[in-house]
Amino acid sequence: MTSIAKHKPIGAGKSSFELIDTAKFFHALNLRKGNVFLDVACGKGSYALKAAELVGPQGTVYAIDLWEDGIAGLKTAIEAAELPNVKAIWGDASRHIPIDNQSADVALLATVLHDFVEDQTVDGVLQEIVRVTKSDATLAIMEFKKIDGPPGPPKNIRLTPAEADRLLAAYGFRQERLIDVGPYNYLLMLRKVS
Repeated sequence: MTSIAKHKPIGAGKSSFELIDTAKFFHALNLRKGNVFLDVACGKGSYALKAAELVGPQGTVYAIDLWEDGIAGLKTAIEAAELPNVKAIWGDASRHIPIDNQSADVALLATVLHDFVEDQTVDGVLQEIVRVTKSDATLAIMEFKKIDGPPGPPKNIRLTPAEADRLLAAYGFRQERLIDVGPYNYLLMLRKVS
């Protein structure tokens, strides 16, 4: 992976985990024991660590990010919590997500889809998500509501649920539910249909 630029990606170090109703969020995700969960652009890994509890030791959590310090911190947290089923991966999801084809039951993009759109890497990321998710996988997209911040990115780069839905439909994902998970964020639940 030496070809990956070692820089701090957009939004690195910030997390929406503390901004949302996590009980409502994880209820909507409906993770089951034995599931394979993929957290794309995981940051410091708060969602991945919680997901590990829900999928249990028979499940697997993959957490990938281009932010090297975030992945290093996540690896330390994994060791401290003794969670061998969590795999922290430093890498560029727009180029390659190093997991098997059609292996993930649930994939998450937590407040990062707008960043991928802004830096024009969204096509590569979504193609990789299509490749690594099972035929009936769930894709969870959490984004900031299109309102003035802070918190979150500038309003002009935020995506409405309709904008996110249109983008994801082009990659074979169909919206199932739209859930309000807090004053700043919405959760778009989609199913892979092709």
